[in-house]
Amino acid sequence: MRNYLYILFVLISFNAWSQELNCNVVVNAQKTGNENVQVFKTLERQLTEFINNTQWTNKSYKTQERIDCGMVITIDNYDTDVFQATLQIQSSRPVFGSNYGTPIYSFNDKNFNFQYLEFQNFVFNPTQFESNLVSVITFHIYMMLALDADTFSKGGGDVYYKQAQTISNYSQQNNAKGWKLEDGQQTRFVLIDNLMSPTFKEFRKVMYTYHRMGLDEMSGDAKKGKNIVAESIETLRVMNSRRPNSFLMRVFFDAKSDEIQQIFSGGPTVNVADLIATLTKIAPMHSSKWRKINF
Repeated sequence: MRNYLYILFVLISFNAWSQELNCNVVVNAQKTGNENVQVFKTLERQLTEFINNTQWTNKSYKTQERIDCGMVITIDNYDTDVFQATLQIQSSRPVFGSNYGTPIYSFNDKNFNFQYLEFQNFVFNPTQFESNLVSVITFHIYMMLALDADTFSKGGGDVYYKQAQTISNYSQQNNAKGWKLEDGQQTRFVLIDNLMSPTFKEFRKVMYTYHRMGLDEMSGDAKKGKNIVAESIETLRVMNSRRPNSFLMRVFFDAKSDEIQQIFSGGPTVNVADLIATLTKIAPMHSSKWRKINF
């Protein structure tokens, strides 16, 4: 009986300590002309297991609470164990009272070069560099966790942003691109640096208000929810006036532009004249979508 109770306790504990991510990983090697080489399939399988079977936080996630996400690794070239690639990441979270998943994070990482030997073990050390492959993947994992947490509570992503910044800092020793200021204006370094800066403090406030106070309320009062979404976007105008055309603004609208167009092109009517003016000013790269909003 005692053994039975012990086994039951272990099973309950395991179920309560579910992993956080439900990630679909794709390794696309068509550009190499050798997409059927076994190493690409092994890399895809190992990364899938590494991401989905690792416990990334000290919180318990129910199966339905796991973050849906996807990573597409496009291999441009490779030579033995050296790979030149890009990485596209996307994540979403469910909207309360609906079957809809709202996009949270969309990032095209163009600086993803790494070494990989087939079947090598992936080891993540939160305070120490292991490999550029592991650093890039785990950086984006903590970005997904941070942004997701920010949509549920104010400041919810603090601990995950700090871990992403730690990864960014210790990965600079590797001299791989994307970890330093001089590597460009649309890199991992710039992303986490901006998110940790008071200059862009409105971004994280908008992530909470837009999702928790806006989208999550639309199942109960669609008009009220739409108005709150519009008000939250207006807040970004303050950030834009302080730092026009920032990378964070692009990151936000890369994820949300299609959704914003859809929200304000159907359902209960709200006054969107000011919203469209704001969108056109702070996100002119999506002007064609803003013109399609019906009002």
